[in-house]
Amino acid sequence: MTLKPAAERIQAALAEAGLQAKVREFPELTRTAADAAAAIGCSVAQIAKSLIFKGRQSGRSILVVASGANRVEERKVAALVGEALEKADAAFVRSATGYAIGGVPPVGHVSPPITVIDEDLLHLDEIWAAAGTPNAVFALTPEALVALTSGTVGTVRRDRERG
Repeated sequence: MTLKPAAERIQAALAEAGLQAKVREFPELTRTAADAAAAIGCSVAQIAKSLIFKGRQSGRSILVVASGANRVEERKVAALVGEALEKADAAFVRSATGYAIGGVPPVGHVSPPITVIDEDLLHLDEIWAAAGTPNAVFALTPEALVALTSGTVGTVRRDRERG
């Protein structure tokens, strides 16, 4: 089966990086972490969701790769990258990454982002990331993710509500 062009670009980027990962496309959408986990047959925590923010001072794209089980605390990410964050609209995400929201991969971006990786992903043996479309994913290890992205690993999850 032939991959969609965006997924093909990710397959090529993975191969160029020396990763033997294979992009898989599903008939159903894998746009949310829960959808992806259900389609793949893994836990939501194993979904490495890619969130794009915009650096308030630099205007650069900031990629946060977080566990699908976690909500991201923007101030924690800001502390890790050294600048405040702004929400990135769909146009910014597409121009910075080359991909639409819902299919943003952790690699193969038009402009290399500043990357932060959720430390909770490093406790897992295998994780799954978007591969350029809302229904394409690939598996990799957390260590491979760090190597591929040269990301900074840190605490990004929102503290659990007490009560």
